[in-house]
Amino acid sequence: MTTASSVGLDPKRAVVLLSGGLDSATVLAISRSLGYEVYALSFSYGQRHILELEAAARVAASIGVAQHRIAKIDLRIFGGSALTDEIEVPKGRSAGEMRHGIPITYVPARNTIFLSFALAWAEVLGSSDIFIGVNALDYSGYPDCRPEFIEAFEKMANLATKAGVEGRQALKIHTPLIALTKAEIIRRGIELGVDFALTSSCYDPSTSGEPCGECDSCLLRRKGFRENGIEDPLRYRRAEDEAQR
Repeated sequence: MTTASSVGLDPKRAVVLLSGGLDSATVLAISRSLGYEVYALSFSYGQRHILELEAAARVAASIGVAQHRIAKIDLRIFGGSALTDEIEVPKGRSAGEMRHGIPITYVPARNTIFLSFALAWAEVLGSSDIFIGVNALDYSGYPDCRPEFIEAFEKMANLATKAGVEGRQALKIHTPLIALTKAEIIRRGIELGVDFALTSSCYDPSTSGEPCGECDSCLLRRKGFRENGIEDPLRYRRAEDEAQR
């Protein structure tokens, strides 16, 4: 088995958290543009929108990665979120509603768990770089998308590993989207050649993969494309319903 000690520190390797959504696809493209050898990490965590994993595989293949792994954990044993429990996904919320409070689509400690897995793989790979597509502007109020959370985790991570204690790893968590609007994220992705038709953002897609068009994630995504004056390449279920009326 390859280990950090046998490989040595390679600053051009990076672990990228890849959900299959447009944010993580853009982050993957950014990391590649910076010259990193990319190791993409996705999660099957009991999410109701598990079709995003198919999107993650498509994105990884399209952009190009050294490896793409899917970690299997089951956050349904805790529940507490509309994404992992029998709780209805909120639909049709206004921008004002999204800016206040933490929505029920928040999955308890999800980014803490995901980053911990990424930290473990980075240590094995001999990498000091993790990329994550968190955003503190056009987001739904998740506490684990804020800069202060990332800074705290990074500080903790550098105390948590053998490689860190021995001075072989100085972990950096890269958040290139943290201060961008959804429109700016889409623009950056387009500049880097991301095919957004391969991505999936919806919290409550149909069994065949069509996004609902009304959950927070869909609304923010559609707003971003609209502000760029371009059409989202995905066909929304709501649009089909309206066409039939």
